[in-house]
Amino acid sequence: MEATGTDEVDKLKTKFISAWNNMKYSWVLKTKTYFSRNSPVLLLGKCYHFKYEDENKLLPARSGCTIEDHIIAGNVEEFRKDFTSRIWLTYREEFPQIEGSTLTTDCGWGCTLRTGQMLLAQGLILHFLGRAWTWPDALNIENSDFESWTSNTVKKFTASFEASLSEERELKTPTISLKETIGRYSDDHEMRNEIYHRKIISWFGDSPLALFGLHQLIEYGKKSGKKAGDWYGPAVVAHILRKAVEEARHPDLQGITIYVAQDCTVYSSDVIDKQCASMASDHADDKAVIILVPVRLGGERTNTDYLDFVKGILSLEYCVGIIGGKPKQSYYFAGFQDDSLIYMDPHYCQSFVDVSIKDFPLETFHCPSPKKMSFRKMDPSCTIGFYCRNVQDFKRASEEITKVQDLAKCVWAVSIPSPLSREERSCEMHIPVTRRAPDLERPERVQIKTERGAGASQGVWRSRP
Repeated sequence: MEATGTDEVDKLKTKFISAWNNMKYSWVLKTKTYFSRNSPVLLLGKCYHFKYEDENKLLPARSGCTIEDHIIAGNVEEFRKDFTSRIWLTYREEFPQIEGSTLTTDCGWGCTLRTGQMLLAQGLILHFLGRAWTWPDALNIENSDFESWTSNTVKKFTASFEASLSEERELKTPTISLKETIGRYSDDHEMRNEIYHRKIISWFGDSPLALFGLHQLIEYGKKSGKKAGDWYGPAVVAHILRKAVEEARHPDLQGITIYVAQDCTVYSSDVIDKQCASMASDHADDKAVIILVPVRLGGERTNTDYLDFVKGILSLEYCVGIIGGKPKQSYYFAGFQDDSLIYMDPHYCQSFVDVSIKDFPLETFHCPSPKKMSFRKMDPSCTIGFYCRNVQDFKRASEEITKVQDLAKCVWAVSIPSPLSREERSCEMHIPVTRRAPDLERPERVQIKTERGAGASQGVWRSRP
């Protein structure tokens, strides 16, 4: 009887904390983000320059004008549509209880899992829809004003707490139906894109059956000693995403895989082996691969010497973003302007959406408000993501990454292919390791494996002369 009473107290405590977090992360101050009209904006390999609006010249995409070899893709509206089309995964409340816990929300602890989901979602967007795709309804999402956000917060807190005590859940009524949406498209290609758009979002739903939903990711995290309510780091999330994609049995996902770098090193032979693994005995096409590289860009703070490197990475068409953030706050970095990073913020609590229904609403999965943060505030621990459609794409990406390394003067390329055995092949690409900087403490050593089966070299903090 006493144990039962203790369980009830624990449940009540968990519900109160969840309700408090729901209020805390719903109270978002709606501040405007300012962009300079004199500097280019890079978003996942696409370049925009807003100064052409001042000159009443709307520069079309692929016009041939370039800034540092990046195509200028037009004006503010085009940037807004591109940014809003990225899939936004945030804290949610009132979803089905996570197995082994009493949690029905990830407020306060699930932000890195959410940013990992956003990176994977962008990889799937590239795989199924391509980088040129944008959501036709992207510009129809209106920013909520400050009054509506804050006035609803107290109401939301009260309703959330009452619902948690009574264990009730209210689902939102969809505002845009699938039939209405598809009916607007003029051809089969646009209709196909919208179907895949919805399908990708449904894979990230907050239910136990969603392939890349929070419930599944937490299950895979248990093997790393993590459980619901724990804080997840960028490196742990990279391995969780790899496992989730490997275990996915959906037929549409058999043509894509994930590779996670080992000790900051990408072994090209292993990547190619993954890509060339046939999906079936009679199917020998290359697999697409999402490459995840956990890195540390400094000691206790991010070394500003890596600013050009991060900019270069986010300028590549192969980049699917960075799982990063500030200390104890994870953000999904997708671009930059000058010395500020552009990101999507998962720290906003939204209501559960049942993605199993045919015409679930899409609006809460797209963010209309880009945010910026100084590079100096970036936490040094992060995971960088790349997408390569096939082996040739991977080889081209390797060449582009090497150029970024040369321009940023960071250690990246290590060696060329050698005739050694598979276990001893030289690595051909290396993510930069931390360099010694006079204003930082000596960072943790990172071993550089030059050959499989061989000892690690001791050069850790060197940079190009």
